[in-house]
Amino acid sequence: MTLENRIKAFHLLGEKIRTLSSNEKENLFEKVANENPWFIAENVDQALKGVSKFLDQKVLETWLGNYSIKNSSKKIGVAMAGNIPLVGFHDLLCVLLSGHQLVAKLSSSDSVLLKFIKDSLIELNPEFKEKIVFEERLKGVDAVIATGSDNTSRYFEYYFRNIPHIIRKNRTSCAVILGEESSEEFSVLGKDIFSYFGLGCRNVSKIYVPENFDFPSMLKNWDSFQPIINHHKYANNYDYQKSILLINQIHFYDNGFLLLTKSENLVSPISTIYYESYKDQDDLTMKLKLNAEKIQCIVSARGWFRQSIPFGEAQFPTVDDYADRIDTIKFLQSV
Repeated sequence: MTLENRIKAFHLLGEKIRTLSSNEKENLFEKVANENPWFIAENVDQALKGVSKFLDQKVLETWLGNYSIKNSSKKIGVAMAGNIPLVGFHDLLCVLLSGHQLVAKLSSSDSVLLKFIKDSLIELNPEFKEKIVFEERLKGVDAVIATGSDNTSRYFEYYFRNIPHIIRKNRTSCAVILGEESSEEFSVLGKDIFSYFGLGCRNVSKIYVPENFDFPSMLKNWDSFQPIINHHKYANNYDYQKSILLINQIHFYDNGFLLLTKSENLVSPISTIYYESYKDQDDLTMKLKLNAEKIQCIVSARGWFRQSIPFGEAQFPTVDDYADRIDTIKFLQSV
């Protein structure tokens, strides 16, 4: 299968996703929710729209035009995460467009969607049947891409020490507040916080604010996200985290569905956002630099902060926005 044929198949996959009928979506969303209650229809729909933006022939050709794609085909093992819908799709895309065979270990939390992708690709081009393999264990592979927690990464590093690998650890995202943002801008920031219930590495779990910041005013701008508390799993987390803060007499802000509390930690629990104050721009830059290896992306109003993206765009990375800033295509070409 030529690169042109692979690109065409993924372009057609994008068209299929974009033109799914209401009944097809409903049936797919129901199967996904039965596997993982966190994957509600709204979030699955957002994930599908996100990946479909990659799947345009011109976008793919422009992206891959920066590389010299070889014709060699190796077995590439991919251990996929399952924290948000289709989180492993970009690795699948990179491996298959590079011409390799994908040997994937799916997360039990996100297998329905990846099987839908596999079946769709084979339907569009039967040659993918030999290129996509789902296995319980990654054995006999030539290289590995694995995504997991800080704990599992140590296991991955040891187990795959003798073959080329990319091992990803825990990461999260943060927001930088200047203190001059409008109500509309704060409202858009809510998308980066509440999408996927905050479970993704591109979700904002920490905000940096100037000293004497007005938290209650900011919280009011997120009232439109209040329905999130109707999800029983999210509500259970909210109740639990609130009780912990109360018992330990830790100061926090509460709008009825989100808790905001001070902490130097980056990764906050579900339903909770950490905040930390900064004195000036130099102080802010230093704080972010100290945590650079743990930060996936930084958001700011209109992207004013250096190397940040605008509020509301955290969950829509471009096709060349690689996880952990490691060029996956370049790695795959080196195997």
